[in-house]
Amino acid sequence: MVSLLAAMAEPGFPAQPVLVLSNRADAAGLSRTGDVPTAVVESRGRTREEFEAALDARLREAGVEFIALAGFLRVLTEGFVRRWEGRMINIHPSLLPSFKGLDTHARALAAGVKIHGCTVHWVSAGVDEGRIIAQAAVPVLPDDTEASLGARVLEQEHLLYPRALAMALAEM
Repeated sequence: MVSLLAAMAEPGFPAQPVLVLSNRADAAGLSRTGDVPTAVVESRGRTREEFEAALDARLREAGVEFIALAGFLRVLTEGFVRRWEGRMINIHPSLLPSFKGLDTHARALAAGVKIHGCTVHWVSAGVDEGRIIAQAAVPVLPDDTEASLGARVLEQEHLLYPRALAMALAEM
């Protein structure tokens, strides 16, 4: 998220941030937004449909036209995804279609892959199944741990996501 905000602050970037939103009041990113407004739409104590209705209302109230998910670990319903279809992207810490879902670094190490990385993709109804926009790869080193591999992938995420956002916006 911080990398996206920094890129959007650059002259000529094709987007302007209007809101940083989380479903958790304790999300670390909420304190790192500079002048960009923040909001919290709590998911706890609500059904998925109630949460997503409140989420959708808050996004529209802020004038959001495009969503770039970053660290948002909730699976969105088909209805929400359909409402934002073609206007919502996500970053995932693996080279999709490999290692969809959680624990990607541990699963990559257990599988013995030699290359791992990250993917920015369009959000679709299927978890981590949307069309790929861009990917970045890192080598898996012999002495890698989940933490060391994850740190190298995260570095690439910070570089890739702003470029992929610009590419996605150019498709619109």
